[in-house]
Amino acid sequence: MRKIQSLSNGKKKNVQSTWLDSLTKAGKGVLSMLPVIAGVILLLGLFNTFVTGEIITSLFRGVYIFDGLIGSLLGSILAGNAITSYIIGNELLSKQVSLFAVTAFMVSWVTVGLVQLPAEMTALGKRFSLLRNAISFLLSFVVAGLVTFTMEIIA
Repeated sequence: MRKIQSLSNGKKKNVQSTWLDSLTKAGKGVLSMLPVIAGVILLLGLFNTFVTGEIITSLFRGVYIFDGLIGSLLGSILAGNAITSYIIGNELLSKQVSLFAVTAFMVSWVTVGLVQLPAEMTALGKRFSLLRNAISFLLSFVVAGLVTFTMEIIA
Protein backbone atom coordinates (compact mmCIF):
# COMPACT_ATOMS: atom_id res chain seq x y z
CA MET A 1 0.00 0.00 0.00
CA ARG A 2 1.48 3.34 -1.04
CA LYS A 3 1.16 6.43 1.06
CA ILE A 4 -0.26 9.49 -0.67
CA GLN A 5 0.72 13.00 0.38
CA SER A 6 -1.50 16.02 -0.24
CA LEU A 7 0.44 18.94 -1.64
CA SER A 8 -0.38 22.57 -0.89
CA ASN A 9 -1.79 23.07 -4.39
CA GLY A 10 -4.38 20.33 -3.82
CA LYS A 11 -2.64 17.70 -5.95
CA LYS A 12 -1.68 14.37 -4.50
CA LYS A 13 1.77 12.86 -4.88
CA ASN A 14 3.26 9.53 -3.98
CA VAL A 15 5.57 9.92 -0.93
CA GLN A 16 7.78 7.14 -2.21
CA SER A 17 8.42 8.94 -5.51
CA THR A 18 9.17 12.18 -3.64
CA TRP A 19 11.75 10.35 -1.56
CA LEU A 20 13.24 8.77 -4.70
CA ASP A 21 13.40 12.17 -6.44
CA SER A 22 15.24 13.65 -3.48
CA LEU A 23 17.68 10.76 -3.34
CA THR A 24 18.35 11.03 -7.08
CA LYS A 25 19.03 14.78 -6.85
CA ALA A 26 21.36 14.29 -3.88
CA GLY A 27 23.24 11.54 -5.72
CA LYS A 28 23.69 13.72 -8.79
CA GLY A 29 24.98 16.54 -6.59
CA VAL A 30 27.56 14.28 -4.95
CA LEU A 31 28.65 12.85 -8.30
CA SER A 32 29.12 16.32 -9.77
CA MET A 33 31.38 17.25 -6.83
CA LEU A 34 33.57 14.12 -6.97
CA PRO A 35 36.23 15.60 -9.30
CA VAL A 36 36.61 18.65 -7.05
CA ILE A 37 36.79 16.51 -3.91
CA ALA A 38 39.37 14.21 -5.51
CA GLY A 39 41.48 17.24 -6.46
CA VAL A 40 41.34 18.58 -2.90
CA ILE A 41 42.41 15.23 -1.45
CA LEU A 42 45.30 14.95 -3.91
CA LEU A 43 46.51 18.49 -3.17
CA LEU A 44 46.40 17.89 0.59
CA GLY A 45 48.34 14.66 0.19
CA LEU A 46 51.03 16.28 -1.95
CA PHE A 47 51.39 19.27 0.34
CA ASN A 48 51.64 17.17 3.50
CA THR A 49 54.23 14.94 1.83
CA PHE A 50 56.56 17.70 0.68
CA VAL A 51 56.22 20.16 3.58
CA THR A 52 57.94 18.68 6.63
CA GLY A 53 57.66 19.66 10.28
CA GLU A 54 61.14 21.24 10.19
CA ILE A 55 60.08 23.54 7.37
CA ILE A 56 57.02 24.63 9.31
CA THR A 57 58.86 25.33 12.58
CA SER A 58 61.59 27.28 10.75
CA LEU A 59 58.96 29.83 9.68
CA PHE A 60 58.31 31.04 13.25
CA ARG A 61 60.63 33.91 14.28
CA GLY A 62 59.60 34.62 17.86
CA VAL A 63 57.67 37.82 17.02
CA TYR A 64 54.27 37.47 18.69
CA ILE A 65 51.93 38.91 16.03
CA PHE A 66 54.04 37.73 13.08
CA ASP A 67 54.07 34.18 14.47
CA GLY A 68 50.30 34.33 14.97
CA LEU A 69 49.85 35.40 11.36
CA ILE A 70 52.14 32.64 10.13
CA GLY A 71 50.28 30.13 12.34
CA SER A 72 46.91 31.21 10.97
CA LEU A 73 48.13 31.15 7.37
CA LEU A 74 49.68 27.69 7.75
CA GLY A 75 46.58 26.34 9.45
CA SER A 76 44.39 27.83 6.73
CA ILE A 77 46.42 26.25 3.94
CA LEU A 78 47.17 22.88 5.51
CA ALA A 79 43.76 22.29 7.14
CA GLY A 80 42.81 19.08 8.84
CA ASN A 81 40.91 17.55 11.71
CA ALA A 82 41.06 18.58 15.36
CA ILE A 83 42.86 15.48 16.65
CA THR A 84 45.76 16.02 14.26
CA SER A 85 46.00 19.67 15.29
CA TYR A 86 46.60 18.65 18.92
CA ILE A 87 49.56 16.52 17.93
CA ILE A 88 51.04 19.21 15.68
CA GLY A 89 50.34 21.89 18.31
CA ASN A 90 52.19 19.88 20.96
CA GLU A 91 55.12 19.44 18.59
CA LEU A 92 55.25 23.17 17.87
CA LEU A 93 55.08 24.02 21.59
CA SER A 94 57.95 21.60 22.26
CA LYS A 95 60.01 23.54 19.69
CA GLN A 96 59.40 26.79 21.63
CA VAL A 97 56.80 28.26 19.25
CA SER A 98 54.57 30.71 21.17
CA LEU A 99 51.20 29.63 22.52
CA PHE A 100 49.57 32.47 20.55
CA ALA A 101 50.97 31.13 17.25
CA VAL A 102 50.12 27.52 18.07
CA THR A 103 46.54 28.39 19.07
CA ALA A 104 46.06 30.52 15.94
CA PHE A 105 47.39 27.60 13.90
CA MET A 106 45.10 25.06 15.58
CA VAL A 107 41.95 27.18 15.27
CA SER A 108 42.53 28.03 11.61
CA TRP A 109 43.59 24.41 10.91
CA VAL A 110 40.11 23.25 11.91
CA THR A 111 37.94 26.20 10.82
CA VAL A 112 39.55 27.65 7.66
CA GLY A 113 40.16 25.57 4.56
CA LEU A 114 41.76 27.30 1.60
CA VAL A 115 42.56 24.01 -0.11
CA GLN A 116 38.95 22.85 0.27
CA LEU A 117 37.58 26.24 -0.80
CA PRO A 118 36.71 25.18 -4.39
CA ALA A 119 34.69 22.23 -3.12
CA GLU A 120 33.02 24.37 -0.45
CA MET A 121 32.12 27.06 -3.01
CA THR A 122 30.61 24.41 -5.27
CA ALA A 123 28.52 22.97 -2.45
CA LEU A 124 27.60 26.09 -0.44
CA GLY A 125 28.09 29.04 -2.77
CA LYS A 126 30.97 31.44 -3.38
CA ARG A 127 29.81 34.32 -1.18
CA PHE A 128 29.04 32.16 1.85
CA SER A 129 32.28 30.19 1.57
CA LEU A 130 34.51 33.26 1.24
CA LEU A 131 32.76 35.06 4.08
CA ARG A 132 32.87 32.02 6.37
CA ASN A 133 36.59 31.50 5.74
CA ALA A 134 37.43 35.19 6.23
CA ILE A 135 35.52 35.37 9.52
CA SER A 136 37.10 32.11 10.70
CA PHE A 137 40.57 33.44 9.84
CA LEU A 138 40.00 36.64 11.82
CA LEU A 139 38.49 34.76 14.74
CA SER A 140 41.55 32.52 14.91
CA PHE A 141 43.46 35.61 16.15
CA VAL A 142 40.74 36.48 18.65
CA VAL A 143 40.61 32.95 20.05
CA ALA A 144 44.42 32.75 20.16
CA GLY A 145 44.56 36.03 22.07
CA LEU A 146 41.89 34.93 24.55
CA VAL A 147 43.54 31.55 25.14
CA THR A 148 46.97 33.13 25.63
CA PHE A 149 45.55 35.78 27.98
CA THR A 150 43.65 33.17 29.97
CA MET A 151 46.69 30.89 30.25
CA GLU A 152 48.85 33.80 31.46
CA ILE A 153 46.30 34.57 34.20
CA ILE A 154 46.08 30.93 35.27
CA ALA A 155 49.85 30.27 35.23
